[in-house]
Amino acid sequence: MSHYIKQLRKLIGTYPIILSGACVILIDDKGRLLLQKRTDNGLWGLPGGSMEPGEEMKEVAKRELFEEVGLEAQELALLDIFSGPELYYQYPHGDEVYNVVAAYLCKDYQGTIRGDGDEVQDIQFFELDKIPSQICPPDLPIITRFINEVRADFPFGR
Repeated sequence: MSHYIKQLRKLIGTYPIILSGACVILIDDKGRLLLQKRTDNGLWGLPGGSMEPGEEMKEVAKRELFEEVGLEAQELALLDIFSGPELYYQYPHGDEVYNVVAAYLCKDYQGTIRGDGDEVQDIQFFELDKIPSQICPPDLPIITRFINEVRADFPFGR
């Protein structure tokens, strides 16, 4: 959880907030999607997180990708901004959020995959027709949109 959000939560508790953030749909040269298994809920999701004051969305995506999985995005392309009732989420500890997420596509990256040891318990690439069913709810509409509408137009390979 970001420093800013921790401070905010001290003031308002678990009350629902609008949370701005970014995520990365990272595809390897075999056309597989990178997912991370979260420690807070045991579900699979996209690398991503919340915006810190003064950050640009693309910076958020790059920072979170590096912090959570150890990879540096060389290029990011905006897929879309996601919001609405499908992106509401209540964390296991009770915090409620209405997410507004900038989802970026990435196939150009470098680095070595490594979990952060705090938020991430596993990291794997998945074939697009073998995505786990245990997906973190706010990530599901983003992944679904990519698989159903975008992947055919997204060139694979690095």
